[in-house]
Amino acid sequence: MFADFLKRLTAPDPAPLQDIDARLALTALLVRVARADGHFDNDERARIERIVTTRYGLSGDDTKTLCDQAEVLESEAPDTVRFTRAIKDSVPYDDREKVIEALWDVVLADGTRDDLEDALLRMVSNLLGVNDRDSALARQRVEARQK
Repeated sequence: MFADFLKRLTAPDPAPLQDIDARLALTALLVRVARADGHFDNDERARIERIVTTRYGLSGDDTKTLCDQAEVLESEAPDTVRFTRAIKDSVPYDDREKVIEALWDVVLADGTRDDLEDALLRMVSNLLGVNDRDSALARQRVEARQK
């Protein structure tokens, strides 16, 4: 279903993504991080739905459709390194920085941080070209909202 999209995304010189494609790729990345610990539950999915609804101003049906498609795309996407680098090459820095904040929101949804999640976020941030300082600031903004 997403073979053409993935082919375009991972091409040697990808064109910038259209808004709807960027939404799908970035939501799939949220799903990938949520699934990283081998556990993807309704609470995590609800958190992702809230994030994309707020971020993109979507209706409930549009949010559900986007999340359903993102789950399929994530399962078909190449390894995290290639997938994330492809996003980096086709999404502006400001959007990638906001994605890191959303990723921290998903990771911290249960109120705890573990070493696996920290390591994954460091890797993803680096692959997206977001420096450690900006990632830490994004995490701190999420933590402040949760207090």
